[in-house]
Amino acid sequence: MDTLEAFSAVDIRVGTIVAAEPFPEARKPAYKLTVDFGGEIGVKRSSVQITVRYQIDELIGKQVMAVVNFPPKRIAGFPSEILVLGVPDEADNVVLIRPDFPVPDSGRLY
Repeated sequence: MDTLEAFSAVDIRVGTIVAAEPFPEARKPAYKLTVDFGGEIGVKRSSVQITVRYQIDELIGKQVMAVVNFPPKRIAGFPSEILVLGVPDEADNVVLIRPDFPVPDSGRLY
């Protein structure tokens, strides 16, 4: 498998956060997100460690990028179905990767 083929196997899509809640059971401070990808993918949930940079009330309606084809992972009993993408800032706090402008949900990153 060449590099481009390997990258193409990872399905990265855009979705809109429709719900966010605290996740006190997690070992590190985290939220539970519900993300709507629309169409064939639908609504998925994820655990995210973004509590330093983001408040729950400001997350609703934001679009995010996420890997949607990895197997679900259980985190403190919670089934995390997608991997929401982010990068660390200078203090190692996660900053979400998201489009600069609104785009249709389920759009794939190429």
